[in-house]
Amino acid sequence: MTAPQPSRAKFIRSAIQTGLKPLAERWGSFSRTRFGSVIARAFSTNAAWIFLLLIVLMFIFNFLAPGKFLTEFNVRSMAENVAVLLVIAVGETFVMATGGIDLSVGYVLLFSGVTSAQTMNWGGRDPTNSGWDVVLLGFVVAIGSGLAWGVLNGLIVAKAKVPALIATLGTLGMSWGLAEILSNGQDLRYLPTIIADMGASRVIFDKVPLVVVVAVTVAAMGAVILSLTKFGRYTVAIGSNQEAARRAGINVDRHLILVYAMSGTLAGLAGFMSLAIFTTTTISGHANDNLQAIAAVVIGGTSLMGGVATVAGTTIGVCIPMVLFSGFTILGYQSFWRDVAVGAVLILAVYTDQLRRRRRERR
Repeated sequence: MTAPQPSRAKFIRSAIQTGLKPLAERWGSFSRTRFGSVIARAFSTNAAWIFLLLIVLMFIFNFLAPGKFLTEFNVRSMAENVAVLLVIAVGETFVMATGGIDLSVGYVLLFSGVTSAQTMNWGGRDPTNSGWDVVLLGFVVAIGSGLAWGVLNGLIVAKAKVPALIATLGTLGMSWGLAEILSNGQDLRYLPTIIADMGASRVIFDKVPLVVVVAVTVAAMGAVILSLTKFGRYTVAIGSNQEAARRAGINVDRHLILVYAMSGTLAGLAGFMSLAIFTTTTISGHANDNLQAIAAVVIGGTSLMGGVATVAGTTIGVCIPMVLFSGFTILGYQSFWRDVAVGAVLILAVYTDQLRRRRRERR
């Protein structure tokens, strides 16, 4: 009786393994060197692969539209357009690192912008020629408005024990409705010229918009806080296992309130930045900011379940939708294809996170 022949699938699998074995051995030797270990650790994270995806997308669009995509004007426009979204996405990263979610950031941004603009228009006066005192007052009101909503979110989640999804969905509707009531559904278009000058000003060899510098600074500070401080370690610990964090001596309720307060404060800052960029409250322009911020955070490698977060990945995740939007627009395709592509990348990112979590649980 003859031995059974191996199946075609097994033969192909064996051939692939044999062919890849030398490459695997070379990679193993390289990863044991000092430089190779750094590269291996870098590409063990989602952020590195997402960054590689971003570079590939930019290369493809520049190849398909030479002289149109990677121009100084287009790159500056893309950076300026993601600045506001990056600021609220940094706050969202901290919230999602705890295993929560903040759906309200887009409309907290809107509410903060409306209250700031109305403060600068107080008494029906024309604020166009107002000085720094009025601008500073508007800035403080924007930050304070965002902080108040953030603290409210934190109290509802931490003290009332309402699930974050429901709590922030409720404050989303409240902040949206109050913004519409305060403004009568009309954009406020009269702002100090100082704010418009801030939105249009450029720094660093007169090339980089000021709002981009502010957004990058916020992201850099967020990355340092999340990676190198006790506050960041506590944030990730709560997302990994809230009960274990509580038993380890972390005041979980207070920390959650602080995290949501940070998210609201950054949304208030983003509201003021939006005023500077558009010189109006843009009431109808922030409907999808919360979903875009959440998508950017997840695409960047932060886990929906908490315990894994990276601000660097969030920064890259914010850039991908804008690169797709700009590339499709330049190539003459409908911008809706951007949403299709982002949705596909988002699903892939969540699936990758699930695989990584299962692998970690099996160890």
